[in-house]
Amino acid sequence: MDKAWIFGGTSGIGLAVAQRLARAGRPVIVAGHTRARLDAALAALPPGARGELVDAADAASIAAAFARHGRFAHLVVSVGGASAIGPYRELDESALRRTLEGKFFAYQRITRAALPHIDAGSITWISGAAARAAIPGMSALAASNGALHAMVGPLARELAPVRVNAVSPGFIDTPYWERALDADARRKTYDAMAALVPVQRVGTPDDVAAAVELCVANGFVTGTVIDVDGGRRLV
Repeated sequence: MDKAWIFGGTSGIGLAVAQRLARAGRPVIVAGHTRARLDAALAALPPGARGELVDAADAASIAAAFARHGRFAHLVVSVGGASAIGPYRELDESALRRTLEGKFFAYQRITRAALPHIDAGSITWISGAAARAAIPGMSALAASNGALHAMVGPLARELAPVRVNAVSPGFIDTPYWERALDADARRKTYDAMAALVPVQRVGTPDDVAAAVELCVANGFVTGTVIDVDGGRRLV
């Protein structure tokens, strides 16, 4: 069965991925860490979509979730924890470790737990444009996402015939920004981010989901990092 797991599938990019894959007829299982978000995500998905409460910091929780649902074909990982953002001189080692733990090691924990259950399908990691753009104050996040990018090629060879890719988003209009900024600050931020990139707009979760769907559906794509950043890496 062409079943797909989406970790971080309850909001933003992850939810958009789940919606696209479900519309294409794939059974989807979304994993999230809060009941309210999980229930809201399932309400936004077609009937038959399933959900699991999973703590991405807990290897036992992840392994148990995979075991409950049996074999599957595709894994998409779109989770993120606390990120150390700011001048490098002001970042201590604990902040750097938190950034790596929240994303890089969470991705490894999920992916390694998936391997005994995944058939010859695909693994797609959602990384981030900071890895390929020299943005001051983003060195820790660049390191975490860059480490993911560095693993894509070796894993594509080692885990074959499972295909391994990453999708690297730029600035995306997600619910995070609604929580982080008031409406006026959000508008100014979006205008500033749009002015930075050749496409002159911010991205949408579905922009990223379309690239993930390509990685899932196209059996001839592996070992690739796809930039969905509006051209941010070019400036």
